[in-house]
Amino acid sequence: MRGVAPINPEKKMECSVKESDYYEGERLTHLLGLVQRGIETSKTSNVNSLPDKIWLKKQIAIGINEVTRVLERMKPNPNDTKQPPVQLQVVIVVADCKPRILTKHIPNLAASRNVPVLYIRDNKRASLRLGELVKLKTALAIGVKARGTDLNLLLQQILPKR
Repeated sequence: MRGVAPINPEKKMECSVKESDYYEGERLTHLLGLVQRGIETSKTSNVNSLPDKIWLKKQIAIGINEVTRVLERMKPNPNDTKQPPVQLQVVIVVADCKPRILTKHIPNLAASRNVPVLYIRDNKRASLRLGELVKLKTALAIGVKARGTDLNLLLQQILPKR
């Protein structure tokens, strides 16, 4: 196999994840509870009284495809004056999904847009727990849109300072 570069297992991704970056156990329960409370309080302060599913879609990008689409539409330079109407405050990704290639691109894409990524894992149940938040059976990734709601204010308190 001439002309093929050998695979270097020592080479790290530019977005390396430390063990402390994962939310699991009690930390995961606290995070999901906080997000659930933020969703409920934001929903009660909703003066437009939209149906739940429509309101949720306006607040949260649900699923790998939608999160990727919103991240790709965001500009890499946060100082750019022509930003798209939708910005993500944080992306929550299931870390223990199989196959891993489904969510592998999200951390690098989010890092290029200065969007923090929270990784969750719960012994093969993380996708079920994340799906419960958005009233679906499972979800591998969600992105919370920056809309100035109570949910955004609650998440701002727990996000790592950049």
